[in-house]
Amino acid sequence: MCTSNCSICGADCNSCTFRTNCAGCAASDGKPFGEKCLVAAYCQKGENAYSQLQERLIAAYNALNIPDMAPVTELHPLPGSFINLRCPLPNGQTVQFWDDRKIYLGNQLCKKDGGGRCYGLAADDHYLMVSEYGDMGSDPEIVVFKRWN
Repeated sequence: MCTSNCSICGADCNSCTFRTNCAGCAASDGKPFGEKCLVAAYCQKGENAYSQLQERLIAAYNALNIPDMAPVTELHPLPGSFINLRCPLPNGQTVQFWDDRKIYLGNQLCKKDGGGRCYGLAADDHYLMVSEYGDMGSDPEIVVFKRWN
């Protein structure tokens, strides 16, 4: 637990690898990169709101029953700039779904078949996404993008 420069959720800002580009969660009222931090918004709603969001979102991911994806057991706050891969659409266009300046909940899970590709999970309070990609986010493919809440 940090003793100074804490974020709204209690994370130690001094040990964060993104601190040089971050305005600080508490100082920016939950908008450390200029837009909403999902975690801060739910922490401000009340004592159990954030844990309940995580539980509901984990259940929503597991309910997708993606055959080669391990069960989701945890989600982490991640900046949009970290998860915002350029994904190809069937028409040949590429799109990014997330705002680089927001904080989302996500995780990376290696495929069960060990084929060198991973699943990337990203969500806000309305949408969730599962993408599949290679090393360093190469060759991303959208597996699921849907409204969940």
